[in-house]
Amino acid sequence: MPKQLKKILIVDDEPDIVEILSYNLAKNEDFEIFKAYDGSQAFDSAVSILPDVIIMDIWMPGISGLEACRMIRRNAALKSTPVLILTSDTDEYKGLEAAAAGCNEFVTKSVKPAFIVAMVKDLIAARNH
Repeated sequence: MPKQLKKILIVDDEPDIVEILSYNLAKNEDFEIFKAYDGSQAFDSAVSILPDVIIMDIWMPGISGLEACRMIRRNAALKSTPVLILTSDTDEYKGLEAAAAGCNEFVTKSVKPAFIVAMVKDLIAARNH
């Protein structure tokens, strides 16, 4: 029986960030990558694919990443899906806002992609235990 791939949804309005993360996560043969470019797409994609982890920016056109996270938490099928906020916003209060919105992790974009891959693996492992 083939191995079940873990679905990772990457959401950012900056296509370069989406591509860098996609490339680094796709090197892990256990991941299937999905992409969205704003909060509305993030929620719609999450509902349709039921990802194992969502990596999302805060500042996007239309619905922000924090509002999208609140919507995800209100959805029965998604409420336990880990959400990692990856943002250029270094304001510590944004981290508190993210936690209040239901995000599991808050990381600034200066982080190395390998660290994000490790965090995704940790979030998946924690969800499965």
